[in-house]
Amino acid sequence: MQSINLGNKESGKIWHRKPSPATRDGIIVNIIHNTSDYLPKVLRFLNVAFDSSGDSLIAGDHQGNIYVFDLYGNRFNLVQRTSQACTALAFNLHRKSEFLVALADYSIKCFDTVTKQLVSWMRGHESSVFSISVHASGRYAITTSSDTAQLWDLDTFQRKRKLNILQSVGIQKVFFLPLTNTILSCFKDNSIFAWECDTLVCKYQLPAPPESSSILYKVFAVTRDGQILAAGGKSNHLHLWCLEAKQVFRIIQMPTKVRAIRHLEFLPDSFDAGSNQVLGVLCQDGIMRFVNIQTCKLLFEIGSLDEGISSSAISPHGRYIASIMENGSLNIYSVQTLTKEINKPPPPLVKVIEDLPKRKVNSGDLKMKVTSGRVQRPAKSRENKIQARILKQDLTGNFENKKNEFSDGLNKKRLQILLKGYGEYPMKYRMFIWRSLLQLPENHTAFSNLIDKGIHVAFLNLQKKYPIKSRKLLRVLQRTLSALAHWSTIFSDTPYLPLLAFPFVKLFQNNQLICFEVVATLIINWCQHWFEYFPNPPINILSMIENVLAFHDKELLQHFINHDITSQLYAWPLLETVFSEVLTREEWLKLFDNVFSNHPSFLLMTVVAYNICSRAPLLNCNLKDDFEYFFHHRNNLDISAVIREVYRLMDTTPTDIHPDSMLDVFVALTKGQYPVFNQYPKFIVDRQTQERERIRIRDDELDYLRERQAVEDMQAELDQQRVEDEAWYQKQEPLRKAEETRRETPLQEEEMMIQQRQKLAAVKRELKVKEVHLQDAARRRLLQLQQEQREMELRRLDDEIERKVRMRDRDIVATAKDLEVRRLELGSQKSLHEKNLTRNQEAIAKEMREDADANKRKVDLEDHMFHRPIGTDQTQNQNTQKLIEQACLNTDWRIQALHKQRCDDLHRNECYQEVAKLLQKNRKKEMEVLNAVMEGEAKKWEEAEEQDFHLKSEKKAAAPSDASRRWFLENEIHAQHPCHKVPRCQDEWVASGRLPRTSQLKDISEMESLTQISLNQRKTHWDTMEWDLMERVRNLRQRLATQARNRCQTPHLLAT
Repeated sequence: MQSINLGNKESGKIWHRKPSPATRDGIIVNIIHNTSDYLPKVLRFLNVAFDSSGDSLIAGDHQGNIYVFDLYGNRFNLVQRTSQACTALAFNLHRKSEFLVALADYSIKCFDTVTKQLVSWMRGHESSVFSISVHASGRYAITTSSDTAQLWDLDTFQRKRKLNILQSVGIQKVFFLPLTNTILSCFKDNSIFAWECDTLVCKYQLPAPPESSSILYKVFAVTRDGQILAAGGKSNHLHLWCLEAKQVFRIIQMPTKVRAIRHLEFLPDSFDAGSNQVLGVLCQDGIMRFVNIQTCKLLFEIGSLDEGISSSAISPHGRYIASIMENGSLNIYSVQTLTKEINKPPPPLVKVIEDLPKRKVNSGDLKMKVTSGRVQRPAKSRENKIQARILKQDLTGNFENKKNEFSDGLNKKRLQILLKGYGEYPMKYRMFIWRSLLQLPENHTAFSNLIDKGIHVAFLNLQKKYPIKSRKLLRVLQRTLSALAHWSTIFSDTPYLPLLAFPFVKLFQNNQLICFEVVATLIINWCQHWFEYFPNPPINILSMIENVLAFHDKELLQHFINHDITSQLYAWPLLETVFSEVLTREEWLKLFDNVFSNHPSFLLMTVVAYNICSRAPLLNCNLKDDFEYFFHHRNNLDISAVIREVYRLMDTTPTDIHPDSMLDVFVALTKGQYPVFNQYPKFIVDRQTQERERIRIRDDELDYLRERQAVEDMQAELDQQRVEDEAWYQKQEPLRKAEETRRETPLQEEEMMIQQRQKLAAVKRELKVKEVHLQDAARRRLLQLQQEQREMELRRLDDEIERKVRMRDRDIVATAKDLEVRRLELGSQKSLHEKNLTRNQEAIAKEMREDADANKRKVDLEDHMFHRPIGTDQTQNQNTQKLIEQACLNTDWRIQALHKQRCDDLHRNECYQEVAKLLQKNRKKEMEVLNAVMEGEAKKWEEAEEQDFHLKSEKKAAAPSDASRRWFLENEIHAQHPCHKVPRCQDEWVASGRLPRTSQLKDISEMESLTQISLNQRKTHWDTMEWDLMERVRNLRQRLATQARNRCQTPHLLAT
């Protein structure tokens, strides 16, 4: 493992010798940034991001230093010093040299790595930005903070839309789905929404995760094709969502020592078409584990407990992993080294035991033949000859097996059997099989030396001849062709080389080394003898094709001859483009599965088979243009039928005209260095090179002469122009002097005008000052007049207030006098009622005493009559009859008297009720009058408040009178509350029994007096008197009731 300390260097090499990462850790280089002061200080890296090519990355430390590391060119450069920590980094996909950086002051800046200049400065966030997602087109970017996400237009660097949310919800991450126009927003409540980028319309929402494995999502990752979403959080469970079906299709449980997941990222693969299968999971222990989401197997790990990883990024082509360690350093890992053991093919099923050479076999030795199904017993020594023959056959088979066995464990014969059975190799493993069939050496150093030579001069203007829309594809094609031209000189003059290499460049554009070696292997083996007649087409190869066609389809060949169609028209266009013009991508891949699995002559036979399978439309063609169009455009042809025809031709073609007798067998590229390619007429190439050099020199001489002539002409023109300028200057001198004279005259006049204007301005200024003084004096007089008017108004208002206060005082005195008179009247009425009550009580007492005496006399008389000696029976009966009649008469009289008394009481109660109703009506009228008075007072008070609003200074003088008035009104208002209780009390007292009229009137008068008199002593006195009087009335009622009952019981006793 190599290590580099950036120190104070602004540029330099990343490594000084070829990196050779160990299989154990896979680290290419460890990058440290320490200051070179007396006390070194570690500058910690915080963020890292790859560009779209995957060969360059950008990293920023906590002091704002931003470095660009070119892994392909082995260079690093300090591109910016922002003086503050960066919180997120991202490359601008639209402009390759620009990148976005989010800073600690919540702003986002765009810098250029080439010019190192600030491109734009974007503001709008109110908290730290922790994520930047760039659209696949490079036109839009989304920046995410904890409270909002903002969509930016990277063409104008203006904010397009802003996503605001509730503070209680919070945002986890908002990002673009790769290769789509969809935005995915993930919130802290586990809700996930998908939005359309252009219209920002919600496309769908993912349902809630299953309750059996419910976790709070913290980190997310999406495959390159945008089909699978991985989500994790503070748990060892991973949820895999199918975004097309909008449901969780798998839950992966990490090892038990994993408690939380800090980062997720898929590992790309050049051969998985975007459906990534390997997921990198950074756990809380600082170890990043890579698992296969289909098989749920742990593939490899990076980081350790001692050297933990804090964050990580993976290159788009899946070749490098950049990890920021917990100690602040930056590690770059080689994915190829880490996966070497994983991609190693399984060992072969058949193992061969070989005999030792030149060994003399003894009779006591055990001889055994190992086969796949059975084991033979040891044979005796007499069978040595037979055993030797069998071993020889096995050794021959072993040699063939070794020939067909590849270094990665695949067997060519078995691959051919698989190919004949299915017609093509599996899409997932096709590139791996091709690399095995072609036995690519992967010479990184040799290829790097070829690439370091730069773009070959022959391909500098390649875009003009082949306008390719994709700049990346054009750049890869230029590099591949330049490497081929640096490898062999002839390829710089081969006109059809771009057509030959383009399909392979398009297929391997993410791996230029494999692309170069595939094209080189194709040229060495399947393009044998193509350059012997350079610069003409390979006549010998075309003659082979024509001979085979003549043998298998004479009619078609005769048709070609009749219409003057040579092999350069019906065979060479197919060869120089390797069928890429006439086949679709799937057909072309299927064809080259068979081409790479067979002898190099298979490609030539494919040309013959294509013509034979297309004989029907070809026989109908009569014009040369039709033939040209047919062999340069796609046709309705079954490629499987063509391949079957090729195999038939390979088997049925005679040996004398068969191409395999004239072409060599397959030869792979050598390991370490590429072989020398000189199978071409060197003198012609040298002659062309010399001719081209001579033409270039001649062109340079012509350019030099042309430039020299142009310089001489320019010098002559300059001399003539100088002479003309001198003559013109001489003519202009008198004109200048006259112009100066004419200019001085207006200046003098203008100076005089300026002086006059200054004087006029001074006069205007004086007049303006006088006018201002006059306006000031008038304003002061107006203010004085207004002040006097306000003082008069204040005095008038003061007088009015005093007058109203006096009137109010007089009203209060009059009201007090009225109340006193009313109190005296009530007192006199009370005295009168008391006298009447006393008189009534005396009359009732007298009557009750008379009744008691009469009753006593009757009892005495009855006792006397009962104890008298009984006389004769007749006298006794007569006396008894008289007494009974007299008692009946007395009883009837008493009953009548009681009935009359009860009627009088009922009549009296009715009178009392009428009086109470009249008093209640009078009280209501008094209340209405009092309310009217209060309303009048309220209106007067409102008027006074409106007047006092403008006279705040006079409020203090009127405060005592206002306080006394408010005190009086409040007492009056509070005095009204007991009045509402009068009717209820009257009803209770009326219904309580048979009270005298005077007593009832007395109670009502007492209640009225209590509501009017505000003195506490008198109120207490009258309350005491009232309770005493009520107690007396109750006692009197009880005595009357007792007497009435006694009267009713006496006649019954007498009757017995």
